[in-house]
Amino acid sequence: MATAIEPVLNTDAHAPVNVADTHASTEAAHGGEGGGLPQFEFQHWVGQIIWLIVLFAILYLLISKVFAPRMRGVIDQRAATIATAVETARQVQIEAAGQAEVAKAEVAEARATSRSLATAAKTRVADEAARRGAAEEAVVNARIAEAETAIGKTRDAAMTNVTTIAADTAAAIVERLTGTKAAAGEIAAAVKGAA
Repeated sequence: MATAIEPVLNTDAHAPVNVADTHASTEAAHGGEGGGLPQFEFQHWVGQIIWLIVLFAILYLLISKVFAPRMRGVIDQRAATIATAVETARQVQIEAAGQAEVAKAEVAEARATSRSLATAAKTRVADEAARRGAAEEAVVNARIAEAETAIGKTRDAAMTNVTTIAADTAAAIVERLTGTKAAAGEIAAAVKGAA
């Protein structure tokens, strides 16, 4: 690839100068040696090694005296915080397990109490219902007995009246059919024989 030659202005003559000419004149001023990096020239190595040792020593001191202790402090603080958090979590877990056991025991006790109360209430309600039923049955039986007695009296009274009514009716029928009155004894005998 061909390098482009750029015109460089000469400040004195305001005439363009070739870059290649400028590069060649620079090399001639430095002894005409070919290009290369000055870092790789042996004459500069001593200064570079000294500066490398000085910078390494400064960097080592900074790391060992400033940065490493700070990092160690942060790491220790973080480890202590984590250990405290883990210990707190374990204690909370133990407390939660204890509270869960207490709550489970309370629930079991409450269930047992509610079952016993329900059984007692059921027994009490059944006993009271049986007692009320027996009392009501006694009242009903007494009323039935009274009603049967009243019915018996009414029936007896009605039967007494029935014989009288039957005798009167028989006398009226005989009188109407025959036109003569029948004797009271005959009518009473006929009614007794029909009953």
